[in-house]
Amino acid sequence: MSNKLKTRTMKNRLIVLVMAVMLMPIIGMAQQDIFEKYNDNNDVTYVSIKPKMFQMIAKMGINVEDEEAQAYMDMVKSITSFKTIVTDNKAISADISKWVSSRSSSLEELMEVKDDGTDVKFYVKEGKDADHVKELLIYVNGVDKAMKGQGVEINGETRKIETVVVSLTGDINLNEISKLTDKMNIPGGSHLDKKK
Repeated sequence: MSNKLKTRTMKNRLIVLVMAVMLMPIIGMAQQDIFEKYNDNNDVTYVSIKPKMFQMIAKMGINVEDEEAQAYMDMVKSITSFKTIVTDNKAISADISKWVSSRSSSLEELMEVKDDGTDVKFYVKEGKDADHVKELLIYVNGVDKAMKGQGVEINGETRKIETVVVSLTGDINLNEISKLTDKMNIPGGSHLDKKK
């Protein structure tokens, strides 16, 4: 290979590398947040609870003598975001699965439970210490199989559920997660209590 050809090849590779680096932010935006992507889609049930709502819940009158209730309220106060998507649409379920896989590289898998055709995965992002996390991501697939096709009533109509994804962010105490998921009736939360 002549020197001219080698130089041209190296220049082409350099141009491709520079373009790839420049396109990285655009590619990152293309992998948009799954909750933003489907929040207006008729084939999903979308719930997003903002920090103000959690502040209001925390201000509600509770029995301060009850340690369990107090621990729950402290947990609620520490939550900054709660988002969930529920769907029976196979294409959306597949897209959610891809998104969870892409997110899992920046999270640590806490546990996975496979039971009767249902797959439940829990991911966390490390927090201030070993007992706290900044994010809890719960992914449940194959819900309809576990429910034997009975479905769930959502907005007055019975719907089958294929996939549920839940994202909680804040300063979440790992020791209290099972209580939180139980009180909020989060799908898959019962597995955390069993594991504990």
